[in-house]
Amino acid sequence: MRRSIHFLSRIFHLGTRSMSTRTYRDAVNNLNSLQSNAAALEQVRASGGRSSAFAIPEMIEYLGIIGYKPTDLNALNVIHITGTKGKGSTSAFTDSILRETHPEWTTGLYTSPHLVAVRERIRINGRPLSEEDFAKFFFEVWDRINENKTRVETTPDKPGYFRFMTLVAYHAFLSLKVDVSILEVGVGGAHDSTNIVPKPVVTGITSLGIDHVSVLGHTLAEIAWQKGGIYKEGVPAFTVDQPAEGLDVLRQRAKDLKSSEFNVVSTIPELSKVRLGLSGTHQIINATLAVHLARSFINSRSSVPSDVLLTDDVVRGLENARWPGRCQTVPDPAFSNTTWYMDGAHTLESIACCVQWFVSPGIGLGADARKKENRILIFNCTSGRSGSTFLGSIQSHIAAQLKLFNSDETASSFFDHVIFCTNVTYADGGFKADITTVAMDPVDLAELKTQNQLAAAWSSLIPTFPTANIHVLSSIEHAVNLVRQLESETGNANVLVAGSLHLVGGVFEVAGLSSAL
Repeated sequence: MRRSIHFLSRIFHLGTRSMSTRTYRDAVNNLNSLQSNAAALEQVRASGGRSSAFAIPEMIEYLGIIGYKPTDLNALNVIHITGTKGKGSTSAFTDSILRETHPEWTTGLYTSPHLVAVRERIRINGRPLSEEDFAKFFFEVWDRINENKTRVETTPDKPGYFRFMTLVAYHAFLSLKVDVSILEVGVGGAHDSTNIVPKPVVTGITSLGIDHVSVLGHTLAEIAWQKGGIYKEGVPAFTVDQPAEGLDVLRQRAKDLKSSEFNVVSTIPELSKVRLGLSGTHQIINATLAVHLARSFINSRSSVPSDVLLTDDVVRGLENARWPGRCQTVPDPAFSNTTWYMDGAHTLESIACCVQWFVSPGIGLGADARKKENRILIFNCTSGRSGSTFLGSIQSHIAAQLKLFNSDETASSFFDHVIFCTNVTYADGGFKADITTVAMDPVDLAELKTQNQLAAAWSSLIPTFPTANIHVLSSIEHAVNLVRQLESETGNANVLVAGSLHLVGGVFEVAGLSSAL
């Protein structure tokens, strides 16, 4: 997989290449051909987007093409999870709890996005599909869609990237006869491609993030309405405490869709004593929802339902949960003086959680105040213009955390170096195939426009920050190489990687950290 796909131009031709083999790499290359490039995405935005009215009918048509009816999906015994933030962590907690409490069950977990390998999105008993199994299930779906064209005029011949992956997940889980499936919604809820399961076992909605309201141009009520679309007739509906406007809509959605019950879960006091497998104080609410979802599912399969929330098995599940790239500390296996702090935070609220985690004793604030910490920030985001807002948030939260812990340090000098790089994986301009993305403006990329805007924003926020320590780089490999150089010069490197899951995944790949996944 090290041999990369050279830049964006080749990507558009991958799907038309005749294949003499049916390997995992072939599957990934064909999957990449389903991505939309930056120009196409901009056209969709400018036109107001494709009507959501087509989303579910199209997905059902694709499902039929590969040989299934929506009612067949009920056999997956689905736990359906959406939300603005924390849905991936909640899914991971739920999966881990079920594996600990019922090791005899086969569990399926479908999440997005992935960090290093696309097969991470489809897990069986906590482990990604093998390359061989992924290729097998992928091409079974690919061939059926190629051989049976769509009948409805409005339905494209091939589904997009996420829709296709969802079809592969359905096919894999049904083929492997899983006992329970945890499905994480991709975007929204009501019109998401995971929302064609007629009768899930239980549904849950994590926190509704306020910052998404301004970004998407929707009100909180509109977002809640969309998320609440996963509620189903006769199925328990759960959520966490929400702002009143959002909670009212979710309650009404549960009523309109005839959920069997509507539950707003309360924090479990005993959780404060559990060492959660996922770091960050914000994970307590995600763990709380996961406990309730898992209990609801288990009770639905038991002749003697239990009201006990935190059994020993459940606690082990919470402690053993893993969700790479989210508030994760990774000691470098090859460079003993380098520690990576990985968080794919890409919204204002997740950035706040990231900083609260990193700027705390034992993490970014060393336990020994006398020891000089050489701190490096590697950051990227989709737009340099919005990046100034993110960087300002990072600075303000650093200041708040330093004050909270009575530190003599200042926010302006907290980082010794900042690196703004693209999400391109390698220094030769290529990507690892699994983390190729064509959703980038080639002109922006060539001119490092976003990265230069971020650098300018950082200088504007902290005029005293040494310009020689602000680095604009064209690839993740360049960034990792610079970290290696700085470690050799200073003796240690504590590196926070944030702003993009694509960036985090690329660092895992280039820095050789895959053992931590």
